Amino acid sequence: MLDCGDEEVRAFAEAMVAARENTVFCRECQNLSEQELCPLCSGEGRDRTLLCVVAEPRDVAAIERCREYKGLYHVLHGVISPTRRKSPDDIRIKELLERVGGGAFAEVILATNPDTDGDTTALYIARMLRPHNVRVTRLAYGLPMGGHVEHADGLTILRALDGRREV
Repeated sequence: MLDCGDEEVRAFAEAMVAARENTVFCRECQNLSEQELCPLCSGEGRDRTLLCVVAEPRDVAAIERCREYKGLYHVLHGVISPTRRKSPDDIRIKELLERVGGGAFAEVILATNPDTDGDTTALYIARMLRPHNVRVTRLAYGLPMGGHVEHADGLTILRALDGRREV
């Protein structure tokens, strides 16, 4: 930035302000979007009976890189973490339960990271989804323990999706 001219820095700053002002949460999946419905929720060709739950928007991008998953998403914007004082009320679990409660989904895939907080979140959500009569699966551990979905390559994510199991 110090090597850039004043006009370049000003243009960059204006672009950042515009991005901040024009970014909203998709009313369906809670992902970041420039419109009320994100392109994944409004697009055709998605399997609307399959829902993949992820912790952060960057996890959606990581799963989309494998180009095999064709269902919908739900972004929690965090995980349950007692050490970080994050409870279920601090993330988008209520919105998830409302979506699943509508009865449109045959399967919910829990794709939180395979670490303590991700596992805690997945187990909590699985317990909350039991009354909804929906199949709940968890990504297989093709992802390394302590690793993060956003850093995995497409093949690892594909194997993890293929090897998911009931929770």
